Amino acid sequence: MDPSMGLERRTPVTPSSSSRYHRRRSSGSRDERYRSDVHTEAVQAALAKHKERKMAVPMPSKRRSLVVQTSMDAYTPPGEEPNDGGGGVISSSREGSISMEHWISRAIHGTSSTTTTTSSTASSSSSSTRSGGSGAAAGKLADVLAQHVQNHSAPPDVTGYTNNTASTTTTEGIQVERAPGAGTATQRQTPKYGNAELMETGDGVPVSSRVSAKIQQLVNTLKRPKRPPLREFFVDDFEELLEVQQPDPNQPKAEGAQMVAMRGEQLGVVTNWPPSLEAALQRWGTISPKAPCITTMDTNGKPIYVLTYGKLWSRSVKVAYNLLHKLGTKQEPLVRPGDRVALVYPNNDPAAFMTAFYGCLLAEVVPVPIEVPLTRKDAGSQQIGFLLGSCGVTVALTSDACHKGLPKSPTGEIPQFKGWPKVLWFVAESKHLSKPPRDWFPHIKDANQDTAYIEYKTCKDGSVLGVTVMRIAMLTHCQALTQSCSYTEAETIVNVLDFKRDVGLWHAMQTSVMNMMHVISIPYALMKVNPLSWIQKVCQYKAKVACVKSRDMHWALVAHRDQRDINLSTLRMLVVADGSNPWSISSCDAFLNVFQSKGLKSEVICPCASSPEALTVAIRRYTTPPGRGVLSMQDLSHGVIRVDSEEKLSVLTLQDVGSVMPGALMCAVRPEGVPQLCKADEIGELCVSTAATGTSYYGLTGMTKNTFEVFPTSNIGDPISEFPFIRTGLLGFIGPAGLIFVAGGGGVVGGRRHNADDIVATALAVEPMKFVYRGRIAVFSITVLHEERIVVVAEQRPDSTEEDSFQWMSRVLQAIDGIHQVGVYCLALVPSNTLPKTPLGGIHLSETKQLFLEGALHPCNVLMCPHTCVTNLPKPRQKQPEIGPASVMVGNLVSGKRIAQASGRDLGQIEDNDQARKFLFLSEVLQWRAQTTPDHVLYTLLNSRGTAAGSLTCLQLHKRAEKIAGMLGERGHLQDGDHVALVYPPGVDLIVAFYGCLYAGCVPITVRPPHPQNIATTLPTVKMIVEVSRSVCVMTTQLICKLLRSKEASAAVDVRTWPPVLDTDDLPKKKPPLLYKPSNPDTLAYLDFSVSTTGMLAGVKMSHTATSAFCRSIKLQCELYPSREVAICLDPYCGLGFVLWCLCSVYSGHQSILIPPSELEVNPSLWLSAVSQYKVRDTFCSYSVMELCTKSLGLQTDALKSRGLDLSRVRTCVVVSEERPRTALTQSFSKLFKDLGLHPRAVSTSFGCRVNLAICLQGTSGPDPTTVYVDMRALRHDRVRLVERGSPHSLPLMESGKILPGVRIIIANPETKGPMGESHLGEIWVHSGHNASGYFTVYGDEALQSDHFSSRLSFGDTQTVWARTGYLGFLRRTELTDASGERHDALYVVGALEEAMELRGMRYHPIDIETSVIRTHKSITECAVFTWTNLLVVVVELDGSEQEALDLVPLVTNVVLEEHYLIVGVVVVVDIGVIPINSRGEKQRMHLRDGFLADQLDPIYVAYNM
Repeated sequence: MDPSMGLERRTPVTPSSSSRYHRRRSSGSRDERYRSDVHTEAVQAALAKHKERKMAVPMPSKRRSLVVQTSMDAYTPPGEEPNDGGGGVISSSREGSISMEHWISRAIHGTSSTTTTTSSTASSSSSSTRSGGSGAAAGKLADVLAQHVQNHSAPPDVTGYTNNTASTTTTEGIQVERAPGAGTATQRQTPKYGNAELMETGDGVPVSSRVSAKIQQLVNTLKRPKRPPLREFFVDDFEELLEVQQPDPNQPKAEGAQMVAMRGEQLGVVTNWPPSLEAALQRWGTISPKAPCITTMDTNGKPIYVLTYGKLWSRSVKVAYNLLHKLGTKQEPLVRPGDRVALVYPNNDPAAFMTAFYGCLLAEVVPVPIEVPLTRKDAGSQQIGFLLGSCGVTVALTSDACHKGLPKSPTGEIPQFKGWPKVLWFVAESKHLSKPPRDWFPHIKDANQDTAYIEYKTCKDGSVLGVTVMRIAMLTHCQALTQSCSYTEAETIVNVLDFKRDVGLWHAMQTSVMNMMHVISIPYALMKVNPLSWIQKVCQYKAKVACVKSRDMHWALVAHRDQRDINLSTLRMLVVADGSNPWSISSCDAFLNVFQSKGLKSEVICPCASSPEALTVAIRRYTTPPGRGVLSMQDLSHGVIRVDSEEKLSVLTLQDVGSVMPGALMCAVRPEGVPQLCKADEIGELCVSTAATGTSYYGLTGMTKNTFEVFPTSNIGDPISEFPFIRTGLLGFIGPAGLIFVAGGGGVVGGRRHNADDIVATALAVEPMKFVYRGRIAVFSITVLHEERIVVVAEQRPDSTEEDSFQWMSRVLQAIDGIHQVGVYCLALVPSNTLPKTPLGGIHLSETKQLFLEGALHPCNVLMCPHTCVTNLPKPRQKQPEIGPASVMVGNLVSGKRIAQASGRDLGQIEDNDQARKFLFLSEVLQWRAQTTPDHVLYTLLNSRGTAAGSLTCLQLHKRAEKIAGMLGERGHLQDGDHVALVYPPGVDLIVAFYGCLYAGCVPITVRPPHPQNIATTLPTVKMIVEVSRSVCVMTTQLICKLLRSKEASAAVDVRTWPPVLDTDDLPKKKPPLLYKPSNPDTLAYLDFSVSTTGMLAGVKMSHTATSAFCRSIKLQCELYPSREVAICLDPYCGLGFVLWCLCSVYSGHQSILIPPSELEVNPSLWLSAVSQYKVRDTFCSYSVMELCTKSLGLQTDALKSRGLDLSRVRTCVVVSEERPRTALTQSFSKLFKDLGLHPRAVSTSFGCRVNLAICLQGTSGPDPTTVYVDMRALRHDRVRLVERGSPHSLPLMESGKILPGVRIIIANPETKGPMGESHLGEIWVHSGHNASGYFTVYGDEALQSDHFSSRLSFGDTQTVWARTGYLGFLRRTELTDASGERHDALYVVGALEEAMELRGMRYHPIDIETSVIRTHKSITECAVFTWTNLLVVVVELDGSEQEALDLVPLVTNVVLEEHYLIVGVVVVVDIGVIPINSRGEKQRMHLRDGFLADQLDPIYVAYNM
């Protein structure tokens, strides 16, 4: 490898620079200490670039209750040992790394101004990538020491959201705070938070509504081109190919020669080295029993206990004896040699742990050291439980104190922890153990191939593996460390590391015993109280060696106050356990800088690299001068080593971790694919071949082979050695002079590797740092849409305001983008102290990721950037120039596809003895029935108790209708053809009033009465219908009459402009002189007004002919006769609901049992009880009724059954709707009530719309309704492709019932009006005798009228006049036959044309996106989507605490990307009931959109995705 690589040797920093360091540190504000000019300049330069682009990030809006911050008691102590979650890149578990704040650029190293580098005290993180580990949250000094100064309980400042708040979102975009003197101060900006006053958007356009302004801002921001342009390629109509990232031809490539494997020095076995560790223990325990082995400290730093080698030996023997002979029975011992046992010891009791560890070795039992489980559901303890289970652990050794501290059940038992096997807790303390007999001695062998112990390792996904280490490997490793570190007998070593695993276990528990050294153990609790404790112990005991992490050096710097008595001249080695973290260099430099004046020699600092699999990978000898290299981070992300040029911002300074271990061979191989040797200038995974490593993952042969049995090959494919190598999990390279450099782990984003620590470092360099805790930042990646996406989660300080945090977040995004050229998918801030912790207090990375993905992290701020990050979406579909309708038709014929058309039975050919047919008008049918069957009951109305509240026989209805007609003539002075509004609650009065109007020759319009509790919103609709329908009078009950003129009403509408209101409660006695007899059946019978799903109020005209044809069609389809009973639970104001409630009984003579849906709110079982009680065969309901029954009666089916509820007689239960059938709801309803005898085939749906109130209705005799599964992706291209149930992207669609007699249907292209083939999605057109005859409008829009009601095909059958339903659907010929023996044609409705959203050239139906969203989180009860300026807006109703609101933002964004390939622009979280729903239970998405844009929703949270 080329030595000119710029890895120069560093001279020790001179004392002059250290005095400058002190001068800087003492000069004032606490932030100053963390500033590094170079870093800050790099980040500011990156931010300044963004500023030129005029980036305006709209700030999310939050409800006040969410703004109040958490209290200060959540304050985190200075750093914590971060995570244990193993790590790879992004998801590096090198987690909370606090990394250095500045990027050390070349300039620093080239010139003499070394001071800048060292002026940073930023600590850094982590032990070897895989072993996950550490780094840490160094809280700033002020946090640690100034707690008494700050008033922690100060209330949050909620007043800050007034006009004087400077905001981040202005026309200038993000303001960059320059270094002093480097530019102007930030200008005042337009306030953007709680006032909806005039503001400017990105283009400087004033907007009055807050919401529209933010959306406009978002749109402007998104107009900027994304960096990677989407490549052109042909997209087949169907397959939406995800964009594959093509490698950039200009990206750096490795050019060096193939690397040569590097061999360490010979392992020189010294003659008096013991043959095994147990032999060493026996030797020291017998020849120097008084020699100190380990000294433990209390939290005041006082030594509480010194364990001597004599005591360690005798106690270990005692433990061994008791393990083998005192557990279980003589015949059936519980533990035999070779069995695994758990060691559960706290961090402050190394002596007890050591005794147990060596006791196990002497008994030839395999110890598995693990963390103490604190609660039943500790972060990660479940995975530890799986490890114990797979190792077959049945016994857990622990200490007295620890045993007392474990959680207990009321009976004093230790509960079984989550995921753990059942274990026997055994207190292995001398006073509880029996003495071994005089003649019993442990069998001490030379080290062999048996397993010595199992060390646990947490992977980045949170799973826990056990690495097995053989006795010979353990001994060889101790020998290699002894040789590398020149350990000698009776030396003193200070250990701050976790002694249960990794570097702490190897130096302080194993190698120390081999060499009879004295270990001073510093517990984590003492470090929290006194970060200088380890330095003081080094002085006090004149220690030769100390084992620390960079975090410990960092804390010492922060706490250091020129202590006089410190002298570090005795130190020969300062082992830095996380030296493999590239950012540890800043702590090392800063530490040297300060403590050089206290006798610390520069060559003493010895970084090492380790991993659970390969044990110690490399360690710097104190005799070798250090090397370092300044590398380009951009090139590193491509796996290439390039010395950085002067002007680059993004550089990484690496220090070496020493040379290869004695007796080992090391090489670097390609991380993916075949383990081929890297080139000399290429980053690869370091692999070692030596006797001193782990041998397997316990019980996992496949994974073991991939990691522990690797045979690296040369570029011609030959293995370079006959011995296997072990992957270390570290990415790095072997530099000049055989020095090893580790460049971090590496997760791949967009084809490049990014180290989590580097990203954390960039985030921490964004000034000001006062909004988040330094050591509490987690970086991981999640897979969304087939690529890894970076997520950054940080803990927010309790005292930071919304605006400050948001401004900081948006600048962090830009800094990471500028320096790493990678987008952050999601940046979230959580309240302080809420991220899950590892046993030593660091962030538990995998658990954090799990919470994020489950929506249980509860962030207080979220910023998602899918628009910037997601560059692999399919290309937008380009619409082809339209092929003419004729060619389509010919094409379909040639390919043998049918033209999609179908019809119900022909009315003309059906012979039935239908007496009502001879009458042209319903009013005549009623008079005929009143004469022939006067006492036949037509209607029974039920109240909420299920008893009849009213009924009408044919004669009663006729008589009361006559009186109404008389009243209309007398009091109302109405003429023929006048319009009358009927404002009645659902009941018999409505029916009477309707026929009264027909008798008087008036045209009735049924109107839903205003809701007394909600007059302000419901009354204006009533007023509007009355005005639009040109009603000359209103008929109603006395109660509603008063309501219309009440004080509340006058606040909502102008009550003086009501037409005359007649109350019909007391009717005149006399009947009219003469009933009106209409002459022309094509005149108007009634008007049907309804609000469509898109929120349009539309009235359609129904003639007498259409009304009679409609009733006859339904009579035939449902086989209705006077002897039948039909239960109707529908609103009687429009569409099929009105026809069934008011008209059908009069026409067919059957009895209708009327159940007002509002009564179900009082008694949910009312409808089903009535169906059972009256032995009804046919019943009709709405989706809202079905949903209410499913939700309210779900748990009561047994109780209903015991009350005798029986639904077995029902043959049709039809849901009346004007939308795509809700398959999931109908299926769950069928399943739920199957136990009560409901046949699943009975449940079906109908379909109607404005131009024809009922096109399909499942009758009694047709084949059962069918369900098909279609490919949702094809549907977006208006194609219908059937797929198997359960295949990816499949969408179930249920047939909308059978086509009614006399109805013809064709599927037409909504644009060209040409007929379409069966495999296409098109608009449903209908031709029928009961089509409405047109819209009733005040304005008389003729063009719309003729287009909707009298369209003709542009080709084919151009004579027939069709009405356009405005719904998209398709026809499918099924294998079933209908009553006439013909094959049955099924109609499938997909959705309303007006509601379909055109996005990226494709057609999306809101319901599909909503279904996906509702599935993502249990707290989402309802969802509605709409578009605004090409942005997809998703509104979700939250059933849960407001704290969960922000969890939903990433989940919603993820699921819509994954399932629909769409980027959500805005996520709005609202309370339950905000999404408006009409009487049929359909969502009013357009009303919702208007409410959102007018800022009327009072949302809990609005997130604007970047």
